[in-house]
Amino acid sequence: MKLNIDVIGGIDIGSNAVRLLIAHVISVNDKLVAIRKVSLVRVPIRLGSDVFHNQHISKNNMTRLTEAMQSYALLMRLHKVSLYRAAATSAMRESSNGKALVNQIFKTSGIRVNIIDGMEEANILASMDMASSVSPHKTYLYIDVGGGSTELSVIKHGKKLASQSFKLGTLRLAATQQSEEEWLKAKEWVVEHTENLTRVHAMGSGGSINTVFSQSRKKEGKPLTYEHVKAYYDKVQSMSYEERVVGLGLKPDRADVIEPALKIYLYAMKWGRAVDIFVPKIGLADGIVKSIHLGNLKGYPVP
Repeated sequence: MKLNIDVIGGIDIGSNAVRLLIAHVISVNDKLVAIRKVSLVRVPIRLGSDVFHNQHISKNNMTRLTEAMQSYALLMRLHKVSLYRAAATSAMRESSNGKALVNQIFKTSGIRVNIIDGMEEANILASMDMASSVSPHKTYLYIDVGGGSTELSVIKHGKKLASQSFKLGTLRLAATQQSEEEWLKAKEWVVEHTENLTRVHAMGSGGSINTVFSQSRKKEGKPLTYEHVKAYYDKVQSMSYEERVVGLGLKPDRADVIEPALKIYLYAMKWGRAVDIFVPKIGLADGIVKSIHLGNLKGYPVP
């Protein structure tokens, strides 16, 4: 038996938070066996709060992100990461100074940041074969809600049928950039790609749906019903920010975005006629790690 363990890093520079995932990728006889998370570090820098209001990233957040990347480079060296990739999503790609920030990060930390478009983000997420972590025999509408965009995919019996990215995100909605046209585009896309399918389940990723699932005390692998998510949404709608932090125990950077996040999940579920939603804890950083291992994304040596 030939056992191989690679240590791979994935960095997700999102509109709400920046995450570093370090994982052991285990293969036997060149066949992938498991991806086991070693460390996950999250910093809520909120680039989207700048970009969706002012179209550029503030000097303060440029400094914070640069320092986060310096710390991530150190952590990857300490964990002996062999390859990594850093992907920046909607806030960075829409900011007027995103490319300048990429250069600044490289000069100070040695980390190469790739600004990816919405379709590449959706494809990386869809590559995770998420259906196999729940049931490969079902049909899913996968919903990944971020700070600046929402990625949707239709997965049937383990195979991706379609993916698309939409400019609907928690920080974007909080900045009142609520495009009715974008909501309509998302609805039409979901209806078009699910109307001929029977028994569609939703599958969700993102901090807000993970929070609802954790507080539900459901066993891992069991879904939340539409009614449960709707009841939680109604509850947070009726509460102040302070009540959400104290009464619901939400993190300060989750309490103000959970309402628009759940709104997106609920609309998508309604459009796709999904009566429940599975919540595997998978995100863009996970997709980056697996894609590097499979050779679908180029990995870089740790500086």
